[in-house]
Amino acid sequence: MVEHDAYTLTREGYDAAAPTYAELFRDSLRDSPLDRAILSAFAEVVRASGDGRVADLGCGPGHITAHLAESGLSVFGVDASPAMIELARQACPDLRFDVGSMDALDIADGTLGGVLSRWSIIHTPPEELPAILAEFHRVLAPGGHLLIGFSASGDPSHPTQVFDHAVAPAYRWWPDHLAVTLRASGLAEVARMVREPQPTDRRQFQEIHLLARKA
Repeated sequence: MVEHDAYTLTREGYDAAAPTYAELFRDSLRDSPLDRAILSAFAEVVRASGDGRVADLGCGPGHITAHLAESGLSVFGVDASPAMIELARQACPDLRFDVGSMDALDIADGTLGGVLSRWSIIHTPPEELPAILAEFHRVLAPGGHLLIGFSASGDPSHPTQVFDHAVAPAYRWWPDHLAVTLRASGLAEVARMVREPQPTDRRQFQEIHLLARKA
């Protein structure tokens, strides 16, 4: 029996689901004023701290990358799924999109003003998360900002919880635990947004956005 690692399972899962995913989430920001607000705040702090390039890591079909570009950021997208990257290139031909892994980014040290990781760490096994956060820290310039989005664990005594995800194995994170892990990686929390689940949500989990800064 061949064992597949989390990266391979995630890439293969999103390759298979790419057209459906792109259609489902293409207009997701339209009815999400809080998500638009936190992305706007992220764009503003990036501009205020030097207006460096921004990487949208786990960019999927590129709809959030395009939103950040419309806000005036110099942004590019990276995703593990070649199928997702192809859809992103078709939808946003004027933007750059690369196939890549978050734990081995083809980005020089200290060159980014911002990193967006929006629901991309949910497929990262807990033991692999510190290496991912260390990579985020490596590519950020001093004073650069990370905005990381994820689903919250429902129990503070369980820093992570596995949950049923249609595409690939996935994890929820207790926000305070993740903030501590960020701090250990050299990324200090600046703010957080907690969105309570709504009756129309597919999953009844809190959604968390943590904004952190590299010292």
